[in-house]
Amino acid sequence: MELSPKDCLKKAILDTQEKVRDYESHAKNIDDQEISSCFKKFAEEEGHQAAELQELLDKCDN
Repeated sequence: MELSPKDCLKKAILDTQEKVRDYESHAKNIDDQEISSCFKKFAEEEGHQAAELQELLDKCDN
């Protein structure tokens, strides 16, 4: 079964949001500041990707 573009966007958003949560959790649970900062940066980058995907999904809904 092939997913529609809208379904692909929804799945990608959920996957990206999960990565954000994972990276934020890692950042909080790691004492090494350099590694923690790296995970914080990754969470922020994934957050930007999730927002961009959401914008595309919103365009599909219009």
